[in-house]
Amino acid sequence: MKASRLAIGRTSVTNGARVVPEETPIAFTYGRQTYAVMMASPRDLEDFARGFSFTEGIARPDEIAELEIVEHVQGVELRMSLCDGRDVALQGRRRKLAGPVGCGLCGVESLEAAIRPVRQVTSDIRVDRDAVFAALARLSAHQALNAQTRAVHGAGFWPLAANDYAAVREDVGRHNALDKLCGALGCDASGGMVVLTSRVSIEMVQKTAAMNGAIIVAVSAPTALALQTAQAAGITLVAVARDDAFEVFTGAERIVA
Repeated sequence: MKASRLAIGRTSVTNGARVVPEETPIAFTYGRQTYAVMMASPRDLEDFARGFSFTEGIARPDEIAELEIVEHVQGVELRMSLCDGRDVALQGRRRKLAGPVGCGLCGVESLEAAIRPVRQVTSDIRVDRDAVFAALARLSAHQALNAQTRAVHGAGFWPLAANDYAAVREDVGRHNALDKLCGALGCDASGGMVVLTSRVSIEMVQKTAAMNGAIIVAVSAPTALALQTAQAAGITLVAVARDDAFEVFTGAERIVA
């Protein structure tokens, strides 16, 4: 949407408008019971529903029997039904109802759920430094919403031996962007690099591991817990990535320099 604004410079003051990203409550419901509500950009919602369900360990895409996007005055409901009556089993591990934008652990009801064991990533893929630089250089070309707003995160998947992205998703929340990418990829990121415009926290590593992603490339820095988790999962973590240099923190054997 466009928002009116007053631009004040050192020598001028002008009226005008700026495109700003939308932020909407998105409810994930299974069997008409609410599991979580996240603040997110209201786009690529089918990808979001499937990706969130997968990275949260709720259901694989083929276990979602029905998916309906229902618009309400207050927000959007992603209404899902699972196969084999699994909706009922979710009630014992349901999140609290609200998670603010960009928050991947909000509402988790126990410390054990927050730092859950990660999937072990088994992959012998290798990429050279030129592929990493090429992926970094091409990412902004796929971020149309960020070009307009300068206010959203991006998550993309760069396949091996490719010269462009297979998919890129954007959202006001970095975790949401990664979940949407997961849904777009069919929940499999084993054949290339997951490229992020955000910092790397533990949840970003957990979600990438769930997709069997072997390499994360991020423009910002990782947290200490993210590094520990990447090491435990067998993930190569590249961060502080710029157009002239990047830093490899874990799994350096996958990067051919």
